[in-house]
Amino acid sequence: MEIRNVESSDYYVISPLINEWWSGRQMSDMLPKLFFVHFNNTSFIAQKDGFLSQSESDCVHTFCWGSP
Repeated sequence: MEIRNVESSDYYVISPLINEWWSGRQMSDMLPKLFFVHFNNTSFIAQKDGFLSQSESDCVHTFCWGSP
């Protein structure tokens, strides 16, 4: 797994997937591109296969958190 800083181009990869990750809920508006541009020094992506669930073999978990 690679952990790296967010890049502005990551928005175009992640944004179309957000609603799917939230089971169809309209959540993509909650993550505007400005986070990928202005907070890239303090935002990270863990890139590979995600964190595999030990109880659901076809489930991958993603996490997003913030800190002051």
